Amino acid sequence: MNLNPLRGRDNAPDATTAPGYRADIDGLRALAILLVVVYHVWLGRVSGGVDVFLMVSAFFLTASFVRRVRSDRPLELGAFWLRRFRRLLPAAAVTIAGVLAVAFLSYPETEWPRVWSEGWSSLFYVENWTLAFSEVDYYARDSVRPSPFQHFWSLSVQGQVFVLWPLIVAAVWLFLRKRRYAIIPALALVFSAIFVGSLAFSIIETAHAQSFAYFDTRTRLWEFAAGSLVALALPFVRIPRWSAAILGWVGVFGIVLCGVVLDVQGGFPGYLALWPVGCTALVIIAGVDRVRSGPSAFLESAALRYVSRDAYALYLVHWPVLVTWMVLSGRSQPGWLAGLGIVGLSFILARLVSALVEQPIRVAPAFDRLPRLGAMVLVASVAVVAVPLGAWQLAIKQKETTLMASESAGYPGAAQVDGPVDLAGVDLPLRPLPTALDDEWVDLGLSCSGPLEPTDSALRGSCVQTPGAQDPATTRVLVMGDSHAQQLMSPLVTLADEQEWELISLLKGGCSIGIGAPSWSGSGPPCDEWRVAAVDYALRIQPDAVYLVVTRATPASPEVLVEGIDVVIDALTAQGIEVIAVRDNPRFDFNMYECALAESEAVPGENPAPCGVPEVALESGNALNAIVENPGVTLVDFRPWLCPDGVCRGIIGNIAVYIDDNHLSSTYGRTLAPMLKRMLEAGERLDVNAA
Repeated sequence: MNLNPLRGRDNAPDATTAPGYRADIDGLRALAILLVVVYHVWLGRVSGGVDVFLMVSAFFLTASFVRRVRSDRPLELGAFWLRRFRRLLPAAAVTIAGVLAVAFLSYPETEWPRVWSEGWSSLFYVENWTLAFSEVDYYARDSVRPSPFQHFWSLSVQGQVFVLWPLIVAAVWLFLRKRRYAIIPALALVFSAIFVGSLAFSIIETAHAQSFAYFDTRTRLWEFAAGSLVALALPFVRIPRWSAAILGWVGVFGIVLCGVVLDVQGGFPGYLALWPVGCTALVIIAGVDRVRSGPSAFLESAALRYVSRDAYALYLVHWPVLVTWMVLSGRSQPGWLAGLGIVGLSFILARLVSALVEQPIRVAPAFDRLPRLGAMVLVASVAVVAVPLGAWQLAIKQKETTLMASESAGYPGAAQVDGPVDLAGVDLPLRPLPTALDDEWVDLGLSCSGPLEPTDSALRGSCVQTPGAQDPATTRVLVMGDSHAQQLMSPLVTLADEQEWELISLLKGGCSIGIGAPSWSGSGPPCDEWRVAAVDYALRIQPDAVYLVVTRATPASPEVLVEGIDVVIDALTAQGIEVIAVRDNPRFDFNMYECALAESEAVPGENPAPCGVPEVALESGNALNAIVENPGVTLVDFRPWLCPDGVCRGIIGNIAVYIDDNHLSSTYGRTLAPMLKRMLEAGERLDVNAA
């Protein structure tokens, strides 16, 4: 967020001497950044300080444009945007580049793809949307560490508003340019409408999808609108001095206590965010006359002025420092001593970024006189991130391509269990590479269309097919279930290519097929609706077979039969549809891929933590046998190749078996295709060619 002074003339070299400068608001922002740092480092909570920044930035932004309108100066939007992002982007770009360098040197390679993606998002002020969509993406939930760029969400929202707000002011100005007396009242109406509409939307979305709403620009616009309304109303507001003192202190204490009293991270930004926004408004209004008994003297103190000098840079650097400490220490929360080190290092880095990058570029008059120089600053800032980040990604992509194109002789995978291959002299990297894990999710490629397109809205977006699946003359297999069904589909995809079968998949993360089964994605009732719709879909299209995961494994408890799976199987087989009943793969309480990677990279003499885990017993063996006795059901059990000799392993045949703590890697799954073929032949299901 923009913590620089943004008062007075927008092109003033020193805004602290410009008309309308409020030293108390500078101090308020310094107090807010201190709260953000303290809450992040020591309390592991969100403080509400960000909401202070959002409102204050809109307050100064609107006040700046109102002064232009009242003095009949041109709005000069292009020049405004150039100056504003010239002040913000260089320091942000240097921070992003620094995080990339640290990530390259010290972060696990499994974290690199997220660092790449969010590095780009932060550079172009869309990090809030990247985080919002990852919150509702089932497949993006497995990281145990926060992103070093996570704090850029608020900078992104602010950057978007810095584009939108001037356009709103310009639109009102153009519409009423011949009646300028009406521009300020019209802006008040427009921002009031934004306040009411965005707040209502924020309350509704927060109640239904809080994790998405937290990062949604639309749920935050009312906070900016509140700052704009305060800026418009402030010239007409006067309150008694004693009341101003009381209200000012109420506002300050309210801001300090917000993160303690309210669940900011879990309940914002709905109506709860009215607390910090209202408190900020009280401080701004109460400080107009600088009442001696009010908080102005505290907010203008030397300590807060010192923090204010580097406040923007401190916000930029403190979070990456904290996250990097988490990565290097393996801990999620620092103690007081480690926390002091994190805060101290953050202040040092903030001073360097502020003194060497932010302030020289902000105050240099040449950039205001020569707009081309200002534009070159923006281009250079983008290049500081884009060039090394693009080169890094390209180098890793070439490495992945070379590895996948190499001979497969050193990668027997599951075949290593049936006929051990001597890999003692093989010096090849583990497949898949840690930077290629996102490519391990199995996907058939095409959305279902034509007669295969679902008619029930509950299935929207979850149906995928192979190109020839619409032809009823082909052998068609339907895969239904959760992400485990998706990954256990990998050997089926390989076999289907060999047998010229066509595949259709109905997949929803966290929703195993079984009437009444629990939902692991937190999707609640929609999961149940999706299951019923999926079974109805299968009965409608009448595939030759349905591929189902019929058990559920847990890290420490016995494997059980999926609740209600017998009802689903009976419904399918009653219509003559064959059922391929697949046992679930094991799940673990640690990241099996990271363990396997450490094991594969261990040098002679090292003893990395063993990744083997004893296989957990199947509790519902009799119930599973009862299902298999149905003549329309064939059991598929990959456990002998996942847990040979009763030990579930992270590496088999030089291939990582898992991509996280519970999902099979597609690379290993493809090596299970011959085993699947044998099991289907033994069960005499489908038409499996002997060749």
